[in-house]
Amino acid sequence: MPTKIEEKTKELCQTIIAQPEMISIRKRIDTFMADTGARGQYELLMTKGQALHEKQHSGQPLDGTEVAAFEKQREVLLGNPVARGFLDAQEELHGVQKTIQTLVSKTLEMGRVPTEAELAEGSCGEGCGCHH
Repeated sequence: MPTKIEEKTKELCQTIIAQPEMISIRKRIDTFMADTGARGQYELLMTKGQALHEKQHSGQPLDGTEVAAFEKQREVLLGNPVARGFLDAQEELHGVQKTIQTLVSKTLEMGRVPTEAELAEGSCGEGCGCHH
């Protein structure tokens, strides 16, 4: 039998996914997932980016040609409206997740729902590791 917290959390989840902006995000992600060409471009770029990152992290110098090729592929990917929509949707989804996580974390930390001013402070409290 679900607890009251679980029940209310499921209600919150249903409310979140019913929002027009979430429906838009989901449509753009689904469109991208159905487009094998856009997915292939994205996966290739991510693989090359990871390889460049690992090379740099291991202290090897990056070849200007391979960096230029990566940047060119990145521009092509960003020029693809389906891929661009996916990347924008990912960013928007991350923003929603961050907002929810901050609100829930501060509520648990404070023992009450935080005010707008407390949310705007940018920190979720002592011990969270996000202090600057």
